[in-house]
Amino acid sequence: MKDKFDIAVIGLGVMGANMTLNLAERGFSVVAFDINIERCDDLVNRHKSLTGKEIVTVTDLSELLLQLDSPRRIILSVPAGVIVDSICQDLLSAGLLEDDIVVDTGNSQWRDSIKRGEQYTGKFNFFTCAISGGEVGARFGPSLMASGDKIAWDILKPMWQAISAKIDPVTGVEIARTQVNQPLPEGEPCADYIGPLGAGHFVKMVHNGIEYADMQMIAETVHFMRKILNMSVAEVGAVFDQWNKGKLQSYLIEITGNILKVVDPRTKQPLLDLIMDQASQKGTGNWTAREALELGVPANAIAESVFARCLSTQKAVRLVGAELLSGPKLNKEDKKYWIDKLEDALYCSKICSYAQGFELFSAAEKEHNWTLDYVAIANIWRGGCVIRAYFLDDIAKAYQAEPQLANLMFAQRFNQTLASNQLAWREVLAKAIMQGIPMPASSAAMSYYDSYREADSSANLIQAMRDYFGGHTYRRKDCDANQSFHYDWHFGGGEQAVKH
Repeated sequence: MKDKFDIAVIGLGVMGANMTLNLAERGFSVVAFDINIERCDDLVNRHKSLTGKEIVTVTDLSELLLQLDSPRRIILSVPAGVIVDSICQDLLSAGLLEDDIVVDTGNSQWRDSIKRGEQYTGKFNFFTCAISGGEVGARFGPSLMASGDKIAWDILKPMWQAISAKIDPVTGVEIARTQVNQPLPEGEPCADYIGPLGAGHFVKMVHNGIEYADMQMIAETVHFMRKILNMSVAEVGAVFDQWNKGKLQSYLIEITGNILKVVDPRTKQPLLDLIMDQASQKGTGNWTAREALELGVPANAIAESVFARCLSTQKAVRLVGAELLSGPKLNKEDKKYWIDKLEDALYCSKICSYAQGFELFSAAEKEHNWTLDYVAIANIWRGGCVIRAYFLDDIAKAYQAEPQLANLMFAQRFNQTLASNQLAWREVLAKAIMQGIPMPASSAAMSYYDSYREADSSANLIQAMRDYFGGHTYRRKDCDANQSFHYDWHFGGGEQAVKH
């Protein structure tokens, strides 16, 4: 009798096909399905040149289920939304059983995952795994954020940790592999169990929010260098190459340096200068900003990064504004003086954006009764994902040292960095403001830092105004924090204690 297959993949687009090849190369046999026959044929052809376990494609879901060992393990690599439920229903009709595991690896909204878990309870084991790293990550090692039933995780864990990105345990840096027929890296896996259904996609959503902020801050820094320091694209690229060897070492810094080197073959100009300055979005950064508002978390740098993308799409209006709205005359500055300051400013801004992301985790834990392992999250983000950076090793160490850390900025290694680099950070932002160069995300990060330094903020006046026009009451610094008061602002009746 022919051996059963280890796992199935449904959906052979870019992510599904690459994950299938990754699984086979790591020693797992895969049965695959897609309604597009050309995708199936392409997968089989790509697999011919690889060593590893068998991949077969099937033409219907009933055949797919017959090929699998029990409990069946099935990966869905399909667009988020109704198609996920449609395939789940088709699998049930084809004979899916209660112990079988269906893993949604798409970019689903985390609340939808919770609803699906409830909907399919007793029918099959619905599980989710958020993936970061794009097509290269899916093929050679992504970051995997799994959530759902712990029993399902125990079954999937060997596969997930095998195909994930790997970290060198000595250096804390990802062991890079971007081509076939290279040795398979071994090290610490960037795959872990996050928590109940929804938790994994929530963590991925926050990852993407931080990604938005990181990209925006990098773009703002490049804009400063081009506009105020009058640096060429090649000069900026060389700086980013150097920065990628130091404290800013990360995937996004690396690819920025690579992008800045590319010359358009037709015009011989830097390709970057020919790309339209309109940044689109798929919505996950928007989700993060909305979630921050729902949970009352001041993730202003992440939100400003979303707004910056929205503003970038207003090209026609900005062209009018460029003609009508006046600004200061640009003074070209000494680049040698500013480059180190820009590095410090970008690093400080980055600390704040990550602090906002982890503050979102803290609020979500309280709201949804989750227990999130911040050390594990930082560790699995060190490789495979878009925001991978050596900096995440420091974050993991910070939470290892202080598991109950109220805010990432409060960790000794980070508050000392912020204190010692804040003057350079402030100089950069002050210069940008005086020269009329927008740096919304970096400025928001500075405001976040300064707001947490304020033991007494301006919010007392806001609360007084709320009480004045709406009778919303206030609390006093010199009284019990649970006691509220209302002042008769209109008729001079004085202050009254208010019973709840």
